[in-house]
Amino acid sequence: MEQKHRPVTVMVGNGRKCRNLFHPASCERPGWLAPGKLERYSIISGPLGTIAVAAIYTWRRFTVDCRPVTRLSLTEIRLRYVVDGRPLGTAAEAALRADPRAGAKGILDLVARRRFANRSEGQRLRKMLLYERALWSTGVLHVAGADEAGMSPLAGPVSAGAVVFAPGSRIPGVDDSKKLDASERERLAREIKQAAVAWSVGFAQVEEIDRLNIYWASQLALCRAIEGLAIKPEHVLLDGRRLKHLQLPQQGIVRGDGKSLTIAAASILAKTARDALMQTLERRFPGYGFAKHKGYPVPEHLDALGRLGAAPAHRRSFGPVREILGLPPLPPWPDPNAGARS
Repeated sequence: MEQKHRPVTVMVGNGRKCRNLFHPASCERPGWLAPGKLERYSIISGPLGTIAVAAIYTWRRFTVDCRPVTRLSLTEIRLRYVVDGRPLGTAAEAALRADPRAGAKGILDLVARRRFANRSEGQRLRKMLLYERALWSTGVLHVAGADEAGMSPLAGPVSAGAVVFAPGSRIPGVDDSKKLDASERERLAREIKQAAVAWSVGFAQVEEIDRLNIYWASQLALCRAIEGLAIKPEHVLLDGRRLKHLQLPQQGIVRGDGKSLTIAAASILAKTARDALMQTLERRFPGYGFAKHKGYPVPEHLDALGRLGAAPAHRRSFGPVREILGLPPLPPWPDPNAGARS
């Protein structure tokens, strides 16, 4: 019996109706499907590329299998929506869900994990902004966070950062600098500087540490960072303790670098600025490993200190340095009130 050509009507995934699908190279009559042929027909375009329909037509019946295919490979799709983290739209997600390939399911699973992580990060950031939002809600808009870095090292200055964000600011990933690796801190430091209304970094040098002691020198660095802000803050949030010599409303928060976004951001700026300075000291005083251990009392540093002696960058008020150098016990500290803001 002669097989007749019959029109095919297909409802695709987004509800769009397409009639008389054909492939010019295989159909005797344009607009009609040839019997017994399996072809792919481009019918619509979507976020993932071209959506196609594979249709099998026979004499008495036909089956139509709607399936997404793309001009992008799954590797390219993974790069775009997983590695680059671009938002996966509704249409693109529907196309992937209709795709029977295991790779498509894998991409959807990874996107689902990212969305869960984003929701978790959003909840964490909301908690990190509790102190700031409480102040913003009362009309206090210029809220600064401040924190120091470099209290424990045997060499180099102590640094401090200060940051002011606009109300409602959120930077995913910002956390206590000690919880982040070096590459994360560097990336976030750039984002913080771009997003901040004002930011500043202050230092107290080794000579000041040896003259005042590390506690008061860190307070000096914090004051310098806050006073260096381009905008005078209306309120300052601090990690752990208040600043005696700061004539501004302030609040000390125990472990504040893990509870306040602005304090955490300040800790990142302080840490990255000090690490960069220790790279400079490595070039000035080679052999100590300052670029690697940043002056902390690790065995490698103590060995170098014993072999090479103390460099001008070493804190002679610190016990391990004095012990290695055979220095006498420290004399009583001078009154810190006399020099803490000099």
